[in-house]
Amino acid sequence: MQVPLYQAKAEFFRMLGHPARIRVLELLQNGPVPVRELLNEIDIEPSNLSQQLAVLRRSGIVVSVRDGSTVSYALAGGDVADLLRAARRILTEMLAGQSELLAELRDTDTEADTAVQAGPPRR
Repeated sequence: MQVPLYQAKAEFFRMLGHPARIRVLELLQNGPVPVRELLNEIDIEPSNLSQQLAVLRRSGIVVSVRDGSTVSYALAGGDVADLLRAARRILTEMLAGQSELLAELRDTDTEADTAVQAGPPRR
């Protein structure tokens, strides 16, 4: 029995659902990066990074390239970089909406404070 598309998408996003994996993908957007540089940029243990890279490699999102004793990782295709850019745009819009709401709440609080300080309306 074939997995429904919505379930496959959910599995895909679940696979992306680890901060270290997202950080690896961000670092790989500009081209291959050696594992030692990934370790310098991501504050996790080497064994944990290895596990996260294995998850990304099994999913087919990244590929490993060996050059002598140096192992580098690269994005398997440009679509992942596009997805990360789209996520950044979505988050920016969400946060902009939240900051607008926060500003509106602060304005409302300031107006309410001013009204309380002025006291009850005079007749």
